[in-house]
Amino acid sequence: MCGIVGYTGQNPAANILVTGLKRLEYRGYDSAGVALAERDATGTYTLNIIRRVGKVSGLESELNGHSSTSTCGIGHTRWATHGRPTQANAHPHISCDGRIAIVHNGIIENFAELREELIQRGHHFSSDTDTEVFAHLIEEAYEGNESSGIPATHKLLDALRIACTQVVGAYGVAAIAADEPGTIAVARKDSPIVIGRGEHGSYVASDVIALIDATRDVVVLEDGQFALLTPNKIIYTDDQGTPIEPAVTHIDWDIDLAEKAGYPDFMLKEIFEQPRVVRDTLVGRLTGAGELDIDELGLSFEELNLVDRVYVIACGTSYHAGLIAKNLIEAWARIPCEVEAASEFRYRNPIITPSTLVVAVSQSGETADTLAAIRDARIKGAKVFGVTNVVGSPVARESDGVIYTKANKEIAVASTKSFIGQVVSLTLLAMLLGQVKGKLTTGQTRMLFRELGDTAEHIQTILDTQQQAIQSAATACKDAPSALFVGRGMGAAVSNEGALKLKEISYLHAEAYAAGEMKHGAIALIEPGFPVIAVATKSAVYDKVLSNLKECEARGAKIIAVATEGDHEIEAIADYVIYVPPTREAFSAITATVPLQLLAREVARLRGCDIDQPRNLAKSVTVE
Repeated sequence: MCGIVGYTGQNPAANILVTGLKRLEYRGYDSAGVALAERDATGTYTLNIIRRVGKVSGLESELNGHSSTSTCGIGHTRWATHGRPTQANAHPHISCDGRIAIVHNGIIENFAELREELIQRGHHFSSDTDTEVFAHLIEEAYEGNESSGIPATHKLLDALRIACTQVVGAYGVAAIAADEPGTIAVARKDSPIVIGRGEHGSYVASDVIALIDATRDVVVLEDGQFALLTPNKIIYTDDQGTPIEPAVTHIDWDIDLAEKAGYPDFMLKEIFEQPRVVRDTLVGRLTGAGELDIDELGLSFEELNLVDRVYVIACGTSYHAGLIAKNLIEAWARIPCEVEAASEFRYRNPIITPSTLVVAVSQSGETADTLAAIRDARIKGAKVFGVTNVVGSPVARESDGVIYTKANKEIAVASTKSFIGQVVSLTLLAMLLGQVKGKLTTGQTRMLFRELGDTAEHIQTILDTQQQAIQSAATACKDAPSALFVGRGMGAAVSNEGALKLKEISYLHAEAYAAGEMKHGAIALIEPGFPVIAVATKSAVYDKVLSNLKECEARGAKIIAVATEGDHEIEAIADYVIYVPPTREAFSAITATVPLQLLAREVARLRGCDIDQPRNLAKSVTVE
């Protein structure tokens, strides 16, 4: 994954491909590349492959140094799933003879088996990706393979169709061949593909935003469908090669709305992307042997086994993800974990030894305080592990190892999907430390990993079923001057995030307190109508949370509770209840966070606030 573009027509292809790739930058990526069908002085066509690690702007600069006359090509932005972010692993990938190039989104589940078979049949691989097997499979079907009895088709679309029958997994794929200049073959299974005809040619992309400058009438390819794009027409077929007439959809969004995919604001769009973030962050992280695989780790298991103390350093929302991680690391790895504001960490001369692991969490990977803390920790001999959403960011470069959250580009200033990605990533780290320390068995790790993956569906359930409850709760507290968020255990950590979200985007003052601490001061704030938002999901301390809420109820508080499905006891205390599916307490922070994100957004909407760009705030804090 992450973004596909393709063009064939009358105009120079390179500029069109770069423009399309720039439209897809919001999705996030670590590298980019294009394949162009070029004609030489003799009239012979070859494929020119240009790939770069880093931003599309770097690829654009390199293309500007070439005098390309190509009018057909494909492009891709990649976010690594199989293989590190390197130039060799960037798309497009080519066949052994260099005559076929492909770009691909998705996961080929049987790629290891296919790769071995292709090597035995004489193919040579130049990358670590699963995608490259597609190029070789298409080559075999196109050119034939005598040793395996595969006949030659000499037709790109037919060769792609044959290749797809051998692949298990998800794919959106586009291919070009030097022997068929001006054509692009396309296939889809469980990965979006959008195709359109414009005034100057035919276009394909993984997201309509990349096409909207050229055409407003598009075909959304369905699973099992194929297409052959030429400069003057597009042919659609089913998986048997039978021609079909797909439905055409007219797009009437403007560019801004297209980027929002029809949502009224980026924050809501990004909240709804969170199930995908969970799935993408977990892809390829568990081996068949039940061991966690973090190939960007940068630290050996021997080094991790020597760790006797963990510091999580972060700012803002990332700090709250650290609070959740502390619970998990200490529970599963049985080593002490402290969470510190990065802005304070280096100024208090913390105790750091060579067996200390410092985990730096930053959405942007460029938070100034976090970077300063990393540098200080490294000077003192600590191992440093980064958790960030931006490949190649300063945090990633200055850490010994890194986990990328796979949240894609987050545009709204208030972080939502990046936070969930951080929590999932830190949960993986806690599980890994538990395995390395011998505290978690393979069976336990498998079970935890499976249940962690289930939270994607739990989030979707909340999004599908709790909108009315959230709207009612938001209406009840939108005019309050202040609000109190409470919880215990995981709920206390989530309460901090809920309070931050509310004040960030609605400008309604909010404070978070561990519920058991209310009697030590915060309860003095409560008067009739005062909003108390409680994380009251089922847990070992559930009864104590109810007791704390009864104290609030007795003083006239307006109670909004996030509770577990099927819990009717809470209804006798709370004025409004937002339900989440039951899950293991260790993962309850993931599900309980989502209603608080939605509540904050709805309050901000009702108060007429700028949801995506709240006053005085920036997406990345790059100064101390």
